[in-house]
Amino acid sequence: MPIQLRRSFVVSRFGRAALILAGAAVLVLPVLPAQASGDVKTSANVKLVGGIPKQGPFKSGDAYDTDLAFQGDYAYQGNYHGFTIYDIKNPAKPAVVSRVTCPAAQNDVSVQGDLLFLSVDESLTSDSCKAEAETPSVKSAWEGIRIFDISDKKRPKYIKSIETACGSHTHTLVPDKKRAGKKSEAVYLYVSSYGPAKGYPDCKPPHDRISIVKVPLSKPTSAKVVSRPVLFPDGGNEKQEGLLAPTTGCHDITVFPEKDLAAGACMGDGVLMDISDREHPKVTTRVTDENFAFWHSATFNNTGTKVVFTDELGGGVVATCNAATGPQRGADAVYDIVDGRLTFKSYYKIPRNQSPDENCVAHNGSLIPVKGRDIMVQAWYQGGVSIWDFTDSSAPAEIGYFDRGPLKPQNLGGSWSAYYYNGHIYSSDIQRGLDVLTITDQRTDPAATKRLKVLNTQTQYAY
Repeated sequence: MPIQLRRSFVVSRFGRAALILAGAAVLVLPVLPAQASGDVKTSANVKLVGGIPKQGPFKSGDAYDTDLAFQGDYAYQGNYHGFTIYDIKNPAKPAVVSRVTCPAAQNDVSVQGDLLFLSVDESLTSDSCKAEAETPSVKSAWEGIRIFDISDKKRPKYIKSIETACGSHTHTLVPDKKRAGKKSEAVYLYVSSYGPAKGYPDCKPPHDRISIVKVPLSKPTSAKVVSRPVLFPDGGNEKQEGLLAPTTGCHDITVFPEKDLAAGACMGDGVLMDISDREHPKVTTRVTDENFAFWHSATFNNTGTKVVFTDELGGGVVATCNAATGPQRGADAVYDIVDGRLTFKSYYKIPRNQSPDENCVAHNGSLIPVKGRDIMVQAWYQGGVSIWDFTDSSAPAEIGYFDRGPLKPQNLGGSWSAYYYNGHIYSSDIQRGLDVLTITDQRTDPAATKRLKVLNTQTQYAY
């Protein structure tokens, strides 16, 4: 998610979620910059080889680093204050190319050609980068998608905004259906949002849907919402005991375009979707899990025959990596896809208990491209970065890790996203900036020769 903290810290929100969590309890955390302790632990096969700390206007404790995307020799990192473009030609020495101040929660990011897309899940006075926070009950409040032209990496230009119902907590870039011998003419953004209320004029219940934005690549300024398909006409999973929040849309969607397949992590439900008609995806199967509090994200294996779903128990701000919580909650669930249905096989959770001061739960990760194996790198907030093998769906196991000590003073922190890109693991640390890791292991070494041109982790292709 995680729970969104407004820039003022008066309201705890991380996407509307805190208005839902724990009886709308307000979470107040310190906003002073926090420093990790010197206690850094890694497995023998994992090494921190480089990185760059938060700087300038993004250095404050409430300037949370968020998601990552990659393109050629560049990495793009979202932040609650905007986004940063890094030159990663030398991964051990990433360098800032440009930093754009455009505050909003969460500023999750994806890239396509010369376009960069940001998700805004915070009601603002306008779509301007100078807008202030607004209450969702105000009709004129804006939230949704911002589009930037990044053809000049040193001088990105804000070119378009699209308002979407209930904002955009996350979005998924989906290529159009290319005709034989033709280039893509458009991309779609599947916009996930949630948290409706009767008093929100643009986000009223029920909100059992997503918004789909079509972006013509030849004229991105004409981008617009083209459909708002209802995924849960029956309301979805709303009554299961222990849910962090009932289903009111999706939190995250991952697509496998070659198979016209999508996996949705939809709060109380995990789903598969047929996306052969890009503007009208259809849910084909649904599952629930008594141990899941919040279906947060999904990752396919390389052949599109498995899905790893994550449970963000506690919304990302709670210490759940401990003996009291146990190995089956706040964890990953591995499902095989059998005859179009999701078949549960096992849970995976990091095997190290964290301190009560460390927010820790399963979060964003990606595949490591190894032929014939299913290996994933994943962020666990202050639980660090875990590399684990789920080739045997019934017996997943960790093969490497990187774990810092708790932040002092206590604060929201740790790895938001950890992704493998062209031989290195990049971790977006909420408080510390960008970390670059390597893993040296016979199970993952073959991946080092694979070179990708672009990586938006919610848009998966077979390697």
